Amino acid sequence: VQLQASGGGLVQTGGYLRLSCQRSPPTGYYTTAWFRQAPGKEREFVAGINRAGGHAYYDNSVKGRFTVSKDSARNLVYLQMDNLRPEDTAVYYCAVADGLYNYPRLPSRYAYWGQGTLVTVSS
Repeated sequence: VQLQASGGGLVQTGGYLRLSCQRSPPTGYYTTAWFRQAPGKEREFVAGINRAGGHAYYDNSVKGRFTVSKDSARNLVYLQMDNLRPEDTAVYYCAVADGLYNYPRLPSRYAYWGQGTLVTVSS
């Protein structure tokens, strides 16, 4: 599985970005998730979309501001990020789980990772 993340950039507080994750080949029933890692911090779960049915779940820090969605026909997963805050600044990674879990949040559940895309939110 190869993952290509894109869409990062520099925005002001309150702005928005949409990240994209291109998956190859299609990952079907395996969860795709977004994680982020800020300088000096551990990688943390942001949002995931579970199985072909598209059940989305979020970390509390982004709930109501971020939306994860998928376009199965194009093998894409998106992360729409609205009302961005300086604390959202990080490298964002997309990842695919290595098994069929219920709403996995631990990085250890994910075997495939994209290269990361940098999001910087200025105050």
